[in-house]
Amino acid sequence: MVWRTHWSTSPVSDGTAAAMRFALIAPLVLHGITLYNDLFAHAELRFGFSQALSAMMWLAVGIYWVESFFLRLDALQAFVLPLAAVAVFLPALFHGFFAPEQENNFGYRLHLVSAMAAYSLFTIAAVHASFMAMMEKRLHRGSLRGVLAQVPPLLTMERLLFRMIGAGFVLLTIAVVTGVFFSEEVFGRALRFDHKTVFAILSWFIFAGLLLGRWRYGWRGRTALHWILAGFLSLLLAYVGSRFVFEVILGRTPV
Repeated sequence: MVWRTHWSTSPVSDGTAAAMRFALIAPLVLHGITLYNDLFAHAELRFGFSQALSAMMWLAVGIYWVESFFLRLDALQAFVLPLAAVAVFLPALFHGFFAPEQENNFGYRLHLVSAMAAYSLFTIAAVHASFMAMMEKRLHRGSLRGVLAQVPPLLTMERLLFRMIGAGFVLLTIAVVTGVFFSEEVFGRALRFDHKTVFAILSWFIFAGLLLGRWRYGWRGRTALHWILAGFLSLLLAYVGSRFVFEVILGRTPV
């Protein structure tokens, strides 16, 4: 019912929108419980690319749910909800690996939570930016119909976009600092400049450059979209992509 209403081409009433927000509470809670049990119910932390994607999509839906109290985001949720529904089942297919004992400390969990929260915010930012590009293109053609007609105005979307990017950048900074400068305490070993570290640092510089360009030169539109997608791709390659290669293609524990 929720997805059918989201994909409807007719406007959604305030009462229907409130009912959909209420209907999403149960799936959100169940997804969160499932994710928590998969990650933390064991004596050791279990984590892999499937848990990363599941956590990202759960946080993305949760953030959209909170924002829906202030903005009409029905059309955007229509794209995120199916992805979250798929992601919730991934840990049952790809179990991940138990983390080494030294990775079950506060520093590692801070690193993990901040990284996943940052990935979730940048996932939403990538969806937002793509929607904005489609809306702008359709507006120039005068053919803003269907689900795109229910998206908030471009200026509202833009304010929300850079608000999420700013929050995501703060969280990404925490993840990079804990991973790079406190590697001994967090991972129990000296820093390694492997592909994960390189792509994580690269993504930090990309988003830092985007925020600087926004503040200094007023970047928006396709310029901002290219920077957002480049930073998002770097984040995926930094962790989720590398975990997928190790776990699924190579069939061994990530290092």
